[in-house]
Amino acid sequence: MRVLHVFDHSAPHQSGYAVRSLSIMAAQERRGWTVAALTSPRHGAAAGDEEIVEGRTFARANARAPSAPVAREMAEMRATRARLAEVARAFGPDVIHAHSPVLTAFPARAVASSLGLPMTYEIRAFWEDAAVDHGTTREGSIRYRVTRALETRAARRADHVFTICDGLRSDLVARGLPAEKISIIPNAVDLQRLTPVDPTAAEARSLRRRLGLHDGERVVSFIGSFYAYEGLDLAIDAVRRLKEAGRNIRLMIVGAGPEEANLKARAEPLGASVIFPGRAALDDVPLFYALTDLLILPRKRMRLTEIVTPLKPLEAMALGTPVLAADVGGHQELIRDGETGFLFPAGDVDALARRIGELLDAHDGLDASKERARDFVERERTWDAATAGYAAPFERLARKFRAARQ
Repeated sequence: MRVLHVFDHSAPHQSGYAVRSLSIMAAQERRGWTVAALTSPRHGAAAGDEEIVEGRTFARANARAPSAPVAREMAEMRATRARLAEVARAFGPDVIHAHSPVLTAFPARAVASSLGLPMTYEIRAFWEDAAVDHGTTREGSIRYRVTRALETRAARRADHVFTICDGLRSDLVARGLPAEKISIIPNAVDLQRLTPVDPTAAEARSLRRRLGLHDGERVVSFIGSFYAYEGLDLAIDAVRRLKEAGRNIRLMIVGAGPEEANLKARAEPLGASVIFPGRAALDDVPLFYALTDLLILPRKRMRLTEIVTPLKPLEAMALGTPVLAADVGGHQELIRDGETGFLFPAGDVDALARRIGELLDAHDGLDASKERARDFVERERTWDAATAGYAAPFERLARKFRAARQ
């Protein structure tokens, strides 16, 4: 099986999207498949037409797109289509597999049709919902409705659709897509890369000193991208209340993103009680978890968080760190409250602060939960297990289109 992936962006960018993309490619290679990849102009300027990242070659579609909306997206899709046609002719794929948003899907559909190949589309989140959180539109606006219609059209024109969770699949079925046309390839983790680190190990002690963390201080953390929907303002407010109650606690917010300046301003009155170490290199992520007593994921309730599952709870489960998350739908697909993690009512700062305190007090009694969480990941959420769902649709479509070309 030869699969040509079309991504919005890829490594070396540090994002959940880029991690998932690399992981999918690696898992497919372990199956014995041959894979290639192209990124859209949204990846950003590249040094050339190709770039080698972590031993894999990514073709780049570069474009000087105009700044005006619509014209910009049209230019990006034209550039993606032209470069994809070159790559596809050279690589000879059995399947062209586009990953959201629709700016990859429409060029992939056009090239696949011209070459007599199947085109599949993987939706990791709906473009219109991401735009709402980024503040570039509002739910129900003209732009929102147009973008939603484009996503629906792209899914209908694909020969098969993949999503990352049941929330997205159910939404597509409600839009009229046949349920049998949609498969779920859930988020997962690489257990070889996510090996728990002993907090007393030299590397962990060195990082603790560098961050200014003190012995006896309890550390609650967030590790990821700083978007408004992540609810990190609630985390800061909860820690402030715990500090006022006399708790010896530190909040570590690891990563970066568009909300960084707002979060730092909100945390300023707390001084060193809230620290921002910056982005963590992929190989350093286990070190930050080793210093963390409790990972908090206080996502706010909105369409995106209700129907999309994140990657971070799985990382924490694999690394033996307890997880406290808001009870939005995306978290509830991953976390069984009191068994593999813990939930609190989304948006409730008092409940968040109370649960943090309770779980830190019960720190030594969380071993059973951590073991169940690790077992869940090992059993169901490794990339090899998760990506097995590609095989049947890809092989069926490859046979069908191969026969049609003969």
